[in-house]
Amino acid sequence: LRQSACTPLWYVVYRNRPSAKSVIHTHSMYAQLATLLDPTETSKVLRITHLEMLKGVGNHAYDDILEIPIIDNRPSEDLLADQLESVIQEYPNCNCVLVRRHGIYVWGDSWEQAKTQAESFDYLFQSAIEMKKMGLDPGFVPLHGTYRVDEELAGEDANEPTAKRLKTNKDGWNAASNVDNARDLAANVVPILPRDAKHLLLDIEGCTTAISFVKDTLFPFVLEHLDSYVNALQPTEYNSLAHALSQDLTPEQQANEEVDTKDCSSMVRFMVKNDLKLASLKSLQGQMWKFGYERGDLKGHVYSDVIHMMQWMQSHGVKIYIYSSGSVQAQKLLFGYSIHGNLCEFLDRHFDISTSGNKKQAASYVSICQDLNIPPSDLVFCSDAEAELEAAREAGVGHVVMTVRPGNAPLTAQGRKAYPQVFSLLQLCGL
Repeated sequence: LRQSACTPLWYVVYRNRPSAKSVIHTHSMYAQLATLLDPTETSKVLRITHLEMLKGVGNHAYDDILEIPIIDNRPSEDLLADQLESVIQEYPNCNCVLVRRHGIYVWGDSWEQAKTQAESFDYLFQSAIEMKKMGLDPGFVPLHGTYRVDEELAGEDANEPTAKRLKTNKDGWNAASNVDNARDLAANVVPILPRDAKHLLLDIEGCTTAISFVKDTLFPFVLEHLDSYVNALQPTEYNSLAHALSQDLTPEQQANEEVDTKDCSSMVRFMVKNDLKLASLKSLQGQMWKFGYERGDLKGHVYSDVIHMMQWMQSHGVKIYIYSSGSVQAQKLLFGYSIHGNLCEFLDRHFDISTSGNKKQAASYVSICQDLNIPPSDLVFCSDAEAELEAAREAGVGHVVMTVRPGNAPLTAQGRKAYPQVFSLLQLCGL
């Protein structure tokens, strides 16, 4: 047998609470989650008031405000000793300490009392979590439903019984903001469909699909099979492709030493290397990807939330459209041969730069809305590119939303403020 890693912590409690005879440490789910009710994870205390079970934790009545200290977790329990001692001294009326993302330490004058208090605290933590889900702050003194005489009314009627004064008139996290949260609701600028719109336009890269899939799978596939593909073309087909590719290059690009305007492979490699989004390149890539998808060499990556979002939109009458720099053909292949099966049935229209223009120009979004026969204000557009969102906003698109996915480019300070962000497309469903 060996001593528990918590042994230094037992000594801290016994030294600072001489009457304590038992200390209980648990990894309670509710205790752990209660430390995360403050989304910033900076709060040093959890406040709970006006719950009957406050009577079970010692030193508190129903209408007292219980302050439970929270300390940050450390790699091993013995490293918590200094923090634990500090908060025990700072909060003498509380018989427990929460450890963020970890659990709880509870003590009592006997093992029976420690066990009872541990159960009572756990009940309070569960209540606080459920209240938070309902939009209620467990640290807010209720304005109604509990008998009391407010301080400013005390003395108006000497026959009225005395009551504890109203300690606070605020709510929010730990009663830190105004009771009326209308401003919070109004600040929710992420649109919810179909409440706010019934037309949804989606980007692909960084929105429905990981950027890494395009760069690490699709582009390398083209380069790997490029020479064999173009060399198998008939002379007229090859010349037609070379002409289309060279026409999309500027004179400066054509003059680059890496480019031979009569060599399809050299132009394609130059375009891919410099991330040029040109119609001729996208068309060729689409043709080559079709070959890979149909042969089973490629499967389109689509985030797992996308299919559930699509099902929601379909069941609620919301139309979904795709607008990507990749060709319409490439779009249909990606969703038609996705890792989740054929998703094309959920998509009403496809747009690309050859059908609608550059994604960074406002006129492109005006053109799309004209094709759809809807005013731009009826459209929601989601993308990971700030320049595209700005162009859509300039075109009068009703809602522009920044999608934040792993591997996307970091948001600029301006972009972070200018656009609402979603981390899952299910947020558009209000889920």
